[in-house]
Formats: sequence, C-alpha cells, structure tokens
Amino acid sequence: MSNKISEFKTVSVIGLGYIGLPTAAAFASSKTNVIGVDVNSHAVNTINQGQIHIVEPGLEEVVKESVINGYLRATEKVEPADAYLIAVPTPFKGDYEPDLAYIEAATKALAPCLIKGNLVVLESTSPVGATEQMAEWLAQLRPDLTFPQQAGENADINIAYCPERVLPGRVMVELFENDRVVGGMTQKCSLRAQALYGLFLKGECVLTNARTAEMCKLTENSYRDVNIAFANELSLICDEQRIDVWELIALANRHPRVNILQPGPGVGGHCIAVDPWFIVSQNKKNAKIIRTAREVNDSKPQWVLDKVKISVADCAQELKLPISKVKIACFGLAFKPDIDDLRESPALHIAKAITEWHKGDTVVVEPNIHELPPAFSQQAILKQTESALEWADVIVLLVDHKEFKTIPASQITQQWVIDTKGVWRSLSHTKNI
Repeated sequence: MSNKISEFKTVSVIGLGYIGLPTAAAFASSKTNVIGVDVNSHAVNTINQGQIHIVEPGLEEVVKESVINGYLRATEKVEPADAYLIAVPTPFKGDYEPDLAYIEAATKALAPCLIKGNLVVLESTSPVGATEQMAEWLAQLRPDLTFPQQAGENADINIAYCPERVLPGRVMVELFENDRVVGGMTQKCSLRAQALYGLFLKGECVLTNARTAEMCKLTENSYRDVNIAFANELSLICDEQRIDVWELIALANRHPRVNILQPGPGVGGHCIAVDPWFIVSQNKKNAKIIRTAREVNDSKPQWVLDKVKISVADCAQELKLPISKVKIACFGLAFKPDIDDLRESPALHIAKAITEWHKGDTVVVEPNIHELPPAFSQQAILKQTESALEWADVIVLLVDHKEFKTIPASQITQQWVIDTKGVWRSLSHTKNI
C-alpha cells in the first residue's frame, strides 16, 4: 500500500463522479499523488475543500484526509501524470446504442499530456471494442507515439480496460476488497495495469484481454438484470393471481438450489439498467433473453403507475372527492436504498410521471437529497416523512430507504398504499397493491 517502489508516482483520474472520486480517493489513500479531473467546477471546488459532492459512506473522510495531506487535488484540466484513468459516463442514444462521446472527450483532453511510458486505463462501462476505439483515437491525436495496435508489446503507451464492480453504499469497502478484472491490449499492458491497482487493492487482480474484460462487466450486470426480471415478472403474475409475491419468494427460496431476488418498481442505476443494452446493440440476433429481461424491467414502472391511478380513483370514489383533490405522497427517488444517486431510477421516473398525470397535489419524500430535480413539475413538493404521512391520502413506496422501513405502523393510517418493495405489506388496515 505504498508507492515507494511504484513506477506510478502520479495518477490522473478523469471523471469525479460516483466511481471516479472514490477511485481517486483510494489511490490517494495509498500515498500516491492523485490529480482528479472533472468539467464540473462545483465538484472540483468542493473536493479541493476536502468535501464531497455525492453521498457515499466513508468517502468524505478519505477525501478530507487526502486533500489535507496533499495527495489529492482536483482540477478542470488534465495535467501530466504517469497513469490516466477514464471514469466518465457511457449512456446510450437512439435505439439503445452506446454513446462514447464522453470517452472520446476525455481521450482528446488527455492526449496532449501523453509521454512515452504512460499507461491509460478505461474504467467506464463500455461496449466490446471501446478500449480499442480509444486507442485508435489516441493514435490519431498523437502520431508521434506508438500504441499497442501498432507496436504490440513495444508500444510507447500501454492501454487497458478495468471496470468497477462496486455497490453504491459500499463503494469504499468493495473498491478495496473486491477482485478486479484487468484486460490489456497486450500482456505488458495487463501487467502494468495490475501493478497500478496493486497500490491499493486487497482483492485479486485477474488478467485477461481488453475485449473479454469489457464483456465481463456487461455480463455481470446482464446476469443480475435477468434475475431481477424473473422476480418482477413473478410480481405481475402474483398480482393477477392474488398471491403475496414476497411470501411466495420466501417459500420458494427455502429450496436449497433456489435464490429468487426481490421484485421492485423496475431497475435503475447507470449499470444494470444500461449495460445489457450494450450487449443487445452488438448482438441483436442472439441476445434474446437479455433483451426480454430489459423489456420486462423497463415496463415495470408503467405497471406501477397504472396501479397508482387505480388507487387514486378508488380513493376519490370512497372519499367522494374529485380525483384532482386526492393527495399523493411518493416515498423515494433514488435507484436503490440509502443513496442519493438518481441515475436511471425507476422511482424517479414513476414519481415524475405521477406529478405529470395527477392534476392535484403530489409530494415527494427523499431523505438523501435537498431539492427536487428540475424535471419535476412545479406542483411537486419535497416533504419530510412525518408531514407527508400526515398529509397524504395515497402513499406510494418506491425505495426501501432505512428511514421508511423504520416508520411505526401507527403512523401509516392511509387505506391506499402502493408498496413496490413489500415493506408495509403487513399493515392490515390498508388496501395494499
């Protein structure tokens, strides 16, 4: 965990988001000089003050200590380093086609700083072939240097792919302890990347080639997506059959070789909701199960919205109110419990759709953010848990945050509860859906 014998004296991490900043902090914790780069001036200024602009347990302490001790600083422009890590977003565009624009921009930004002996590692989740594409961009930008596709093991610049595989909320544990897969464009590239991550990694760093490493990351998240889709499809079937899906899954999981996941309002996050489409886009003929799983999970938010509409209509009829006078409270916006990450969140999509559909008042409860995203309509209001429970006629649980799981049953007096996570299903007085 020291850089005394390391060839990497300075590491540049490009992209200081949910993965880039923890990675930069991890390297800095090994007493390696780290230059974090981001186009977001607010993020840069916040980090340089020893603070963080995202929510991740354990991260702020490491960032603060690293900044104070001079091992971490942030900037908006790439500066010379021994190794460069690219950790920028890779969304999709059009018909679920991968968008490599952020990777290309990062590549162009670091290219002028390259010198012979540098290592460039792509961490962004990417379609197969993205690392090779990055190498081609660099070769075009720096014809004075040689790259692995040109000179093999004798290249001036080494290039590898190493995807993250951490769970939000546990990043500062799993970043150190989880095994990593490193795929270089040559064996030398792989070995140098392995040495780089060895500065802080406690888990094993397993070597392969770049294309296999890229596919490995996509496979991991596609596997999870398929399993979640099975649980979500079961929830649709059980709803029609008037069966408690959570009880059913608990019973089925007593089988020694069955481990069904829990259903929810859909699938969110930048990885599981996106990565499978990267496989589908490159394998349209053969990726049948993967495509179907994505379609099942992508359709779940609409199913939840339809249930909300039914409950609101039922509430209005029983209370003898116009539908527009029914008050709705949505609990949770993040894509998973106890974080502030809203990327690709089905909860966010559902809450936003409710506010657009419902002509009356809608409130949102999300304990991990301070203001609603701009996309919400003006009649949506962010409220605290207790006041929302006192105010609402219909409540919609979308994320099982710890704050929601500990609400006393006595505080939930509503008859109309749409519980997508099974947290409040035991309440006998509610008309649960």
